[in-house]
Amino acid sequence: MRLVLLVTGASGAIYARRALHVLAALRTGTWPGVPARPDLRVDWVASATAPQVWQHELGEAMPSELAGLRRWDRMDFGAPFASGSNAPDAVIAMPCSMSALSRVAHGGGEDLPARACEVALKERRRLILVVRETPLSLVHLRNMVAATEAGATILPAVPSFYGAVRTLEDAVDTVVARALDHAGLHVPLVRRWGAGEAT
Repeated sequence: MRLVLLVTGASGAIYARRALHVLAALRTGTWPGVPARPDLRVDWVASATAPQVWQHELGEAMPSELAGLRRWDRMDFGAPFASGSNAPDAVIAMPCSMSALSRVAHGGGEDLPARACEVALKERRRLILVVRETPLSLVHLRNMVAATEAGATILPAVPSFYGAVRTLEDAVDTVVARALDHAGLHVPLVRRWGAGEAT
């Protein structure tokens, strides 16, 4: 499986950090009870403003590398997922800013994250937009409709609270797990509805 994670400048860097750590653990075999996934290829890229938001919200610099994952510069169109001839299985924008959503809804954009979304749509691959904004204007809502009509999945960064959620990290995991589910990657990260343990 080939997955691309896009980190945009919306608030919610904590979601991206957790997703990247989960994916790195899956890839390298350090996730408890799950064998290494050498077949899982994960590429990731940050927008121009994402590092600033990451630093502000998490109090640390965005990592330049993570074990088992490849980070690309936002202007490096040599990335394989910049072409439909080498499209990934899924692209997740997490968090997804309203500006990134607008570019998906209307096409265009001059950087690698925008191109990755464009490739996912035109090649009919999974595109999951973990949008993070409140309240939503009519422009935002119309862009969500347009992106959905084009084939994207709008997955708001709204935690669920039925799985014995006790901490902020637990709540974050509910969003990360859902996004990965929709990308086709099932991770035993949270307690599912009707299940006793994390599955």
